[in-house]
Order: sequence, then C-alpha cells, then structure tokens
Amino acid sequence: MSQAELKEFLDEKVAEYNTPHFIESDPVQIPHLFQKKEDIEISGFLTATIAWGNRKSILKNAEKLVKMMDMSPYDFVLHHEQSDLEALNGFVHRTFNSTDLRFFIKSLRNIYTQHAGLERIFEKHSAHDTLQPAIHEFKSVFFELPHEKRTEKHVSDPLKNSAAKRINMFLRWMVRRDQAGVDFGIWESLSPALLSCPLDVHSGNVARKLGLLKRKQNDAKALAELDDNLRAMDSEDPVKYDYALFGLGVFEKGLF
Repeated sequence: MSQAELKEFLDEKVAEYNTPHFIESDPVQIPHLFQKKEDIEISGFLTATIAWGNRKSILKNAEKLVKMMDMSPYDFVLHHEQSDLEALNGFVHRTFNSTDLRFFIKSLRNIYTQHAGLERIFEKHSAHDTLQPAIHEFKSVFFELPHEKRTEKHVSDPLKNSAAKRINMFLRWMVRRDQAGVDFGIWESLSPALLSCPLDVHSGNVARKLGLLKRKQNDAKALAELDDNLRAMDSEDPVKYDYALFGLGVFEKGLF
C-alpha cells in the first residue's frame, strides 16, 4: 500500500485501540489507580520496570508492589525507614527481586530530594528531537548511589544499543497528551514529538511486515529507523502508532 494508505490504515487502528478499554488489560492500569502526580510517576516507573513476561503476572506483581507501599508510593519513597525496606523482602518478578526493589526505592528518594524529581531529569537532558540521550543520563543519575552491579540491568541504556522498551513505554505514559485518557500527559515540560515507540517483539514484527522497519534486531538502531518512519506520518504525536502496532501484533495475530 502507498504511504498515504498505510497512514490511513494505522490511524484507523489507533482509533480502535487507543481507548479506555485498553487500560483494562494493560500495565498502565496501575498508575491509573492514583491521582497525585508523584504517585502516578512512581507507580508508573516501577510498573514499567517489571513489564516483561506474562501480562497477568505483571499486573499481579505491580499491584502487589503498590500495596506493599500502602497505596501511597510517593509518601513511601520519601519517608521510608529501614524497617519499611525490610518489609519488601520476598518480592520478586522474574529477575527483579527485593534487593533491586529496595535500591529503586532509595534511588527514587534521592531523585526527588536531590534532583527535583523524575520529570526534571528527563527535561534537563532531552535533545532537540529525541529523549534517548536523556534515558542514558537518567540511568547515570539513578545509579549514583552505592548499589549492587546486578541491579543496573533493570534500567536500559540506548547508548549501549538498547531499544529501552520499558522506559520508552513509561515516557509515553507520562508525556503523551492523550484525548482518550490512556496516557497521562502530566509531564508538560516535554513534547510528545520527542517520544519513541516502545519497541518489542509484537510491534517490531508488525512494523517489518508493514515496511516501517527493515533492521532485524529490536535494538536502538531499529528504534531510530522506526522513529523516523512514524514521525513522517505524525511529527507531533508519533508514538500514538504504538497502539496500532501493538494491537495488530497481539490482538490480530491472524493478519500479522
């Protein structure tokens, strides 16, 4: 199909999948439990961090996580004591365990008390046309406190050729102005035009079949290629097409 026909097709799929119904089966439902900006940010970041593997397991463990923080993530992060951290013992999602979680809580407190919060870090380090360098700088800040080396694998780095799927999904939640109410758009200092598609197996396979992606690996180079093609269709809101690519890959497997 022509570029115009492809855009029309994908715009229709965005309209089909970018709806409140999408929330019911997606990890984005966890930050939707909250109203305060910081609670949304923290629950969203932690949920996105464990968003790989079985979706039911992701949702179960993300809900468990916020309950362990007394359904007040920001207050827990800011005011936790050592005994509160010890109460997190036993949490595990695949390779993310309580050692990692305890450090994440400590690091988030450092970010809010010493760096003016999550949004400020990404705003400070954003490039004129992408947030990928900001993810790299965020990882540096995130791990500036003493930590176990193993925990670093849970925050991806685009400058080491990672597609950084989970952080890009988190950034979509925070930055994208969504008329349908799925994404939050609470980081008003950043433009949705800077966002990158959360590239995974499903969206990557569909993108290749539609001619939006030629590179075979789902890495940072593939993400840059996909970004260029999605921005050519909508320079202001390119990651809205994540809904189309994901929906086609997960819910319409017979076609793709």
